[in-house]
Amino acid sequence: MVQAWRGRIFRIAVGGALLFCATRDASPALRSTEQPRTQHGGAQVVTDEAGRRVAIPAEVKRIVTLAPNLTETIYALGLDDRLAGDTDYCDFPPAAKSKPHVGSLVNPSIEAIVALHPDLVLATTSINRGETVEALSRLGIPVYTSNSRTVREMLNSVARLAKLIGAEARGEALVMQLRARLDALQAHLADRPLLHVLFVVWEDPLITIGQNTFIADALRWAGAESLVLSKQNWPHLSFEEVVRLQPDYIIFTRNHTGSGATELAGLRSRPGWKGLEAVQMGHVISLSEEVARPSPGLVDAIEQLAHELHPELFPAQSEIRPSSGVGHERFPVLARTVKEGDQCAR
Repeated sequence: MVQAWRGRIFRIAVGGALLFCATRDASPALRSTEQPRTQHGGAQVVTDEAGRRVAIPAEVKRIVTLAPNLTETIYALGLDDRLAGDTDYCDFPPAAKSKPHVGSLVNPSIEAIVALHPDLVLATTSINRGETVEALSRLGIPVYTSNSRTVREMLNSVARLAKLIGAEARGEALVMQLRARLDALQAHLADRPLLHVLFVVWEDPLITIGQNTFIADALRWAGAESLVLSKQNWPHLSFEEVVRLQPDYIIFTRNHTGSGATELAGLRSRPGWKGLEAVQMGHVISLSEEVARPSPGLVDAIEQLAHELHPELFPAQSEIRPSSGVGHERFPVLARTVKEGDQCAR
């Protein structure tokens, strides 16, 4: 059982940077959205989001991603033809599973990465080890490390990555559309108090999220906040405390296929849970695990959650954007940009 819930936490954690969101702990290199860049032998030298200087080739035609959110970002930008490989955990969109895999997140195969001849490897501070980055760097393979700890930082990172790989127009179009959707959402929620929710990571033992996690930030964008105030990322919670706090809503996550979703009917038949006011009122939400991944699909999850938490503000079902997949069909501005052409290196 312990192994199972640890695996559950790991699966959620691989989707996002569940680190402290407070910028006061960030290094100067991480506080700035400006990326110092110089030219060196035909390459652009930039400072990545971990504060490392990296020489990026003038043309990036082959990319290896070492985290699911980075793989999703490449697909959202419409650049999957440049994705030479990803990890065993990169399962969304489904097409990502057919790419050559380089192993696990924490210990990918250096040999497998080298064999794919990447022009650039994308990593993230929340999952990938510094030893992996250094090993690849010693072999002359450039590694750009992202460090998105909030929703806004995710948007900035997407734009930055797109520019690095010669797809600036696509990145700007995608981020513009995502920001517009978030702005529209905030306009709807402007005068509404935050609802208090219980975000369930695991049921037995009961584990929830801390207030400084990436998920907590995403909840706030949807008009909610965790009823648990804890600086721990994964605080344990007694059921007696849940009864005392009485959340307005209870949120579970499901994977992309929907398996493992906790049904309301099931909770209503279980001792303890069935006595909670949220369960009696049907305030139970099964949310996509995109809510934990700092990638464009996160905005889908935030919109879904906002619609379910505040249905009175979104009466028109046509306004709801289902999490149907990553691609141009979800981002019409990006689709138009790609059709008209940009300056992407080929």
